[in-house]
Amino acid sequence: MTLNRFMKLAIEYAAKTDNEVPVCAIIEKEGKILSIQTNKKENLSDITAHAEILAIKEASKKLNISILKDCNMYVTLEPCPMCAWAILNSGIKNVYFGAYDSQYGAMGSKINLINISKNKPDIYGGIMEEECRKLILDFFQKIRTKQ
Repeated sequence: MTLNRFMKLAIEYAAKTDNEVPVCAIIEKEGKILSIQTNKKENLSDITAHAEILAIKEASKKLNISILKDCNMYVTLEPCPMCAWAILNSGIKNVYFGAYDSQYGAMGSKINLINISKNKPDIYGGIMEEECRKLILDFFQKIRTKQ
């Protein structure tokens, strides 16, 4: 199944991040990957360098368009408000995410920005949720252990 193939790939990339929260976003269109990005907030010293934002920028550049209609995003963690709004404004057709984020999730967990957006992508959460959640929990456990 394509859905699991893309999410497994996102998990693989997210697991390779070092000092970043392990999140990966993939954008594909018609089965072809346009972008695979992980969080780079710390490495770039850029608060906006979340995986979803970087993936949208790269896919838009590759297609030379700002609206990514007929594209799908696969992301290991439910997008935060900044990323959710960028996704909604980018016109992405479907969003598949792994772990729910009860603290900052903006596609249904904490808030749902879709309710105030003209664009209404289909949202599917909990895809390979255990694996995605484990990445996040292990990362923060490692940080707490170092402190």
